[in-house]
Amino acid sequence: MIVVSGATGYIGGLLADSLLDAGEQVRVLARTPSKASDLERKGAEVAKADMLEPETLVPALEGASIAYYLVHSMGRGGDADFEQRDRDAAANFGEAAREAGVERLVYLGGLGDENASKHLRSRHHTAEALQESGLPVTYFRAAAVLGAGSESFRTVYYLVKRLPFMLAPSWTHNRTQPIAIADVLAYLRAAPAVGESAGRTIEIGGPEVTTYAGMMDSMADAIGVRRRPRLSVPVLTPTLSSHWIGLVTPVDAGVAKPLVEGLTTDTVVEDESGMALFDVERTPVTEAMRAAVSEAEG
Repeated sequence: MIVVSGATGYIGGLLADSLLDAGEQVRVLARTPSKASDLERKGAEVAKADMLEPETLVPALEGASIAYYLVHSMGRGGDADFEQRDRDAAANFGEAAREAGVERLVYLGGLGDENASKHLRSRHHTAEALQESGLPVTYFRAAAVLGAGSESFRTVYYLVKRLPFMLAPSWTHNRTQPIAIADVLAYLRAAPAVGESAGRTIEIGGPEVTTYAGMMDSMADAIGVRRRPRLSVPVLTPTLSSHWIGLVTPVDAGVAKPLVEGLTTDTVVEDESGMALFDVERTPVTEAMRAAVSEAEG
């Protein structure tokens, strides 16, 4: 039995769906089970559980050998206390998983300097809270995910689609190593069978390093519009950038601010030894961007 928490979110939902396609026995956890009805119709068990209500978690995790933790809030709706809530939720999940006899936890966090933003710091503290359970945790750290439901992708997609020219704060020149959603799912699915990944932090990224400005050019090419001219505005802070993003795109401004803060440092793989454990053929940026745009517009 494989448990997927966060299955009503973008990555969690795709992961659960792909595990079911592979013939796995899957149970998904949801505060509102009706939101997982598509997965239930496909054959998944659905268990009602709330990460902040520990008494709901042990029964939901009973009988599982692997549990994926793909839950985070990231300041959505202007919530300033998401860091503590995310850490508490992860601690509850890890403790319940240990009590239920789960053998391995798999978690997906963010790549980059965790001191750069509340978003990355919260993701890293979430991993620490899961590790405190004493269970072996496979902790993936990914850069920007190229997929239609990824907030990083959606931000760039709508900026390029809606603006004839682009404001270019200094952070748009920072390096990043975006990764295709298909590759993220491949790493997540493979983790339980890769024994050496237990108890390890594994940095994952695509085969190419670019910049956020480079991602905007790749996005324009994928959408089929001319590359947007950029106006350098070095004084545009993450706070101002997030308000600008909130005005131009449908991305929640409360999400945009910690997201932009995380872009102020490079997000590149520094240790490739973890990726080397996996037989995943990584997707080039151009191909990954086109697939994500097709998903978004399909």
